[in-house]
Amino acid sequence: MTPLDMPLDTPVPADSLLARLAAERGAFADAYMLKFPRTVTLAEFVEAFYTTRLFKVERALIALFGRPSSDAMARAVAHGEGERLAVWTIEARRPDELLMHEDSGATRSWFKAEAGAAGTTLWFGSAVVPRRREPGGEPRFGRVFHALLGFHRWYSRALLKAAARQLG
Repeated sequence: MTPLDMPLDTPVPADSLLARLAAERGAFADAYMLKFPRTVTLAEFVEAFYTTRLFKVERALIALFGRPSSDAMARAVAHGEGERLAVWTIEARRPDELLMHEDSGATRSWFKAEAGAAGTTLWFGSAVVPRRREPGGEPRFGRVFHALLGFHRWYSRALLKAAARQLG
């Protein structure tokens, strides 16, 4: 992979489904992007993401808790023919964006495939909706959130890179 193919931390795009959710719910949100040298549809990106070897490890762990999933389910969600994959359900969709929420409602996963003249910018992001607020209304995130944030950022970049590698 070239340096342009490495995931970069980036601000959440202001007009995205993820930014709208973060603003409405006071959520923590982050985003990562990668420039891909060819045109990739949102469906191709989402399917590749959810069917990488790395993500299949997560799917296997989730299956141990009674929420199995398959590549066929991932393909159906990616192509708008299904609503659910393991613990995630589609919350919102645009032609180039997908926002998924997990069963507890605390976290979201966001995908965007933005076509350009030199290929596609692939975006992946997450949001964590606070369960508690400070007396002044500011979001309050617990110790577990802060303890796992470094791992989350590493894992998000690794997932995006794995999806790009799978796309070829």
